[in-house]
Amino acid sequence: MNTPAKTFPIWARLSLATNFILIFAIALLIARQQNLTAFFGLIPNPSTIHPNSQSKAQAAALPVVPKLGQRHKLSYWQWVDILKQEAKVVAQKNPPRLTILAGDSLSLWFPSELLPKDRNWLNQGISGEKTTGLLNRLDLFNSTNPETIFVMIGINDLIRGVSDETILDNQQQIVRYLRKNHPTAQIVVQSILPHEVERVTWEGKEKLLAIPNSRIRQLNQQLEDIAKTEGVKYLDLYPLFANSQGNLRPELSTDGLHLSQQGYLVWSSAIRLYSEMELLIGVRG
Repeated sequence: MNTPAKTFPIWARLSLATNFILIFAIALLIARQQNLTAFFGLIPNPSTIHPNSQSKAQAAALPVVPKLGQRHKLSYWQWVDILKQEAKVVAQKNPPRLTILAGDSLSLWFPSELLPKDRNWLNQGISGEKTTGLLNRLDLFNSTNPETIFVMIGINDLIRGVSDETILDNQQQIVRYLRKNHPTAQIVVQSILPHEVERVTWEGKEKLLAIPNSRIRQLNQQLEDIAKTEGVKYLDLYPLFANSQGNLRPELSTDGLHLSQQGYLVWSSAIRLYSEMELLIGVRG
């Protein structure tokens, strides 16, 4: 008797197609960016040129390099208070297409000039944040009316020795809280990014290198399962940032953990492409 061919559900095929298109598009972006970097490397630094020898037209032609977000040195509770006030102002204004970044320093330092311009953004990232901290302060933006909430959290838990079980449980509680308090919003769980191995200069190098990137990949697989179970979206950024060894691409990082301008350009492009494809799927659906 012939065994019927195994069929994949529609959501699985859409997920595979979305990830494939994202990876392909960002790969082209990385290649193009590397070529541009090599080209711009031939252009002299404007600070080394005498003012009288450079016209305004020449100055305007020089490449504009986006800056990283401000690295404010504040206490945790000072940050919480600032985020609370910012969320309060946004709730009062109620801007259209509000999109929230919730997470740690990777979200906090997202350069505003690289965020998609067709949305209004509220950044709720705190440097050094763990899943427990984010879970406990989600109520800061309860009064806002977001269209989308992007969540990235977990790397600091790993650095500080938190178990995978606790990380996943907190992630699930975060998703459930957001679904309950923002029922009309699209919740997007983003994968934990890899770290670099060979050229790490971050101050917590030893703790970071003690975390195998293979462990992060396994955690991401479980995060994807949680997203499917809870009925929210999952954006797998890991393949876009990893090299052939599964480590963070050196050109996408400043210290082996945090992202460079090019890294944020990749992330921004992924968000933009993902949003456009979700819109297209919604229209076709």
